[in-house]
Amino acid sequence: MEPVFRAWYERKMLATPALIVETKLVENILRTIKTIAIVGISKNEHKDSHYVGRYLQRAGYTIVPVNPTASTILGEQCYPDLKSIPFPVDVVDIFRKPEEAVAVVGQALLLRPKVVWLQLGVGTHEEAVRKAEAAGCLLIQNRCMKVDHQFLIRTSLSHSTNNHTSKGESHEQQRENTSLSV
Repeated sequence: MEPVFRAWYERKMLATPALIVETKLVENILRTIKTIAIVGISKNEHKDSHYVGRYLQRAGYTIVPVNPTASTILGEQCYPDLKSIPFPVDVVDIFRKPEEAVAVVGQALLLRPKVVWLQLGVGTHEEAVRKAEAAGCLLIQNRCMKVDHQFLIRTSLSHSTNNHTSKGESHEQQRENTSLSV
């Protein structure tokens, strides 16, 4: 079944020169980031946001759940909002309704992440792009971090080693050791 899905992914994500460039950028992001704040992650294990968070956690990333209705999700301390996170994050991954996206991007930019990621289904938002560019932050829209990781990273891990940092390394060290061109 994997060849069928790989063919679908390649047709979809490598369909135009712009998508090829974006997909290469996404691969670089996924290879270098360590800490991902997930806004809107659900306590319900059957929801996409929970499933994606669990996948990313198992892939070696440190996830930071952001949900005002939970104290822990996936064994990690949950924060009620982005401003409550007391350490740097590399990416803010957003699972919110499309009409909430621009406001959440504004909140995310206050953390000064390298990347703000609007998950597939959150839509595309030119205002969010302008805000991110003005803040010197990269904005990825309308892509699924889990799907991209599966096709760009996981399938190549059998041929190389995963360079994710262990949870023992401080968030400050992780941030210093991670560099992205935005």
